[in-house]
Amino acid sequence: MTIWDILEIIISILLTITILLQNKGSGLGVGFGGSSGAYYTKRGAEKFLFNLSIVLAVFYILLAIFLAVR
Repeated sequence: MTIWDILEIIISILLTITILLQNKGSGLGVGFGGSSGAYYTKRGAEKFLFNLSIVLAVFYILLAIFLAVR
């Protein structure tokens, strides 16, 4: 295993953790088309986890493309 493979594993684990830590809000009803009826903005830790998951996803995709081309 190279350093790139280890880095990809670490990023994938961190991405999974940040996605699982995010709150879903209203539960299973939202998944089937229901809505909570209230709009709110992300603040604090929730916003940080959301932005971190986006950054980690971009790094993961770029690293996967790099490893595929290499």
